[in-house]
Amino acid sequence: MAKDPYSELGVARGASEDDIRKAFRKLAKDLHPDRNPGDKKAEERFKRVSAAFDILGDPEKRAKFDRGQIDADGRETSQGFGGFGGGGGNPFRRGFGGAEFYNGGGGRGHGEAGAGEFDDILSEMFGRAGQGARNFAFRGSDVKARLDVDLEDVIAGASRRVSFSDGRQLEVTIPRGAATGQVLRLRGQGMAGRNGGAPGDALIELRVREHPIFRLDGADLHMDLPVSIPDAVLGAKVEAPTPDGPVKLSVPSGSNSGAVLRLKGRGAVDAATLRRGDLFAHLQLVLPDAPDPELVRFCETWRRERPYKPGR
Repeated sequence: MAKDPYSELGVARGASEDDIRKAFRKLAKDLHPDRNPGDKKAEERFKRVSAAFDILGDPEKRAKFDRGQIDADGRETSQGFGGFGGGGGNPFRRGFGGAEFYNGGGGRGHGEAGAGEFDDILSEMFGRAGQGARNFAFRGSDVKARLDVDLEDVIAGASRRVSFSDGRQLEVTIPRGAATGQVLRLRGQGMAGRNGGAPGDALIELRVREHPIFRLDGADLHMDLPVSIPDAVLGAKVEAPTPDGPVKLSVPSGSNSGAVLRLKGRGAVDAATLRRGDLFAHLQLVLPDAPDPELVRFCETWRRERPYKPGR
């Protein structure tokens, strides 16, 4: 990321437009490649100074920077993709499949706003030689998005089509083992560069949706499995859901609420090894929805003749 443009030009945040132009004139004169042939440090500093003036020399861009809506590279900024700091309005646009997108290019390509004044200043100082400054390549801005995916997508892998506000659609591959907060980088799919500069990238942050049954814990999954009183007392084979479909699970006789049964290899995916974790079923003993008179009588007798205190 570039330095603060005010610091780069050596001016205060409250500097006037005239002060900013004067500071740029002086630095551009001292650092221009025609005056420093072969000096790579001067060339790099000239690029940074030019990029700083590209922001501060344009009142609209300067106002956005001061409000925190763009960063020192001219890219729009966000706070955790959930909303933008400073300034009014919400630049997110809802896209395909629940994704939210924003254009990270600030509307205009880098250097277009204020480019005429930039060239005028250099031409005034160096004549036609000043046109050489326009030959410096500037990388295009990145575009960012947030994409909500299902747990099954990050277990089996999937592809999702993402629609951007400029009409483009990109096919995004969701890798196995992906996690919330992971950012997929699609190189060269961002905003176009300036003067032959490389295009920016598309950065897509993934968020795994909360599942109604399974709880994600690294590469393992946990779930609550309801079991009837007779099945818990006598033992039984019950149907248990998994991300791959239902399976038969053996509940041992005498199982208690809170007991945990393990289904090996039925969990999520370890991103490093691509191996499946395990699924842990936490048994939950469940009474009938409606009171059963026979069960009530049995429990009354049991409590009277065989009282016991549940342990921890």
